[in-house]
Amino acid sequence: MEKRKEPKYKIGDTVVITIYGTVGKVTNVKWLDGLYVYEINKSQGLYLESSLLPLSEYEGKLLEKEHIDIEYKFFFGDLVQVKGYGSDLFKIVGFRTEIWRYKEDSWEDVIYELSRIKDGEWLEAGEEELTLVADAESAEVFIQKLGLLYSNEKKALPAPANDKKSAAPNTRKNAEKDELRKKNKKRIQIDSLLDIYNDYRILYNWFGDDEYAHVMKVVLRKLAIIVNNDGRTMSKSE
Repeated sequence: MEKRKEPKYKIGDTVVITIYGTVGKVTNVKWLDGLYVYEINKSQGLYLESSLLPLSEYEGKLLEKEHIDIEYKFFFGDLVQVKGYGSDLFKIVGFRTEIWRYKEDSWEDVIYELSRIKDGEWLEAGEEELTLVADAESAEVFIQKLGLLYSNEKKALPAPANDKKSAAPNTRKNAEKDELRKKNKKRIQIDSLLDIYNDYRILYNWFGDDEYAHVMKVVLRKLAIIVNNDGRTMSKSE
């Protein structure tokens, strides 16, 4: 049996990848189909001996270090929608840049890691698949407004009237305070619902998604319940 020859390079040697003119260290040596192949800088690529030279023997021009400026469109905490996921909302929880270099071409990809608001499902997506809904500073406020739609329906209804026969007697001053408190609470509910309606009207005008129109109808029904039970109309300019 023919004795296997020794590899030309060993782990730790500094070599030049001649087809790129880049310098690196050998991080692994493998024997494949009668040939030694080399891993450089722990990359996924493998190189034949014929494509490598010791740094001391290389006479070509070395590739200079590259400075790359990456402009990120989205940041941690931003609220976005993802192409193909309808009106589902996602929060950006991480991102990374993948740099690709070949002899005839090069590019950079920015990959965003996302968490879906309604169930925490994890997702990865590129910049071209994302649409900003709210930046990190206003994302929590937007989510809180959205949560109001799914809160207990009873919160939007006025408290039932007390039975005069069983209720303890109240002074006129206490009764006026109680009435004022109810009015303020109702006004806050109406203002919050109108904020949600206006937000979703803007989203509907931007994207034309029927789910936004559905949310607008739900808000209007809740407003009608509050206003009709009160017998008076309260409004807020949009």
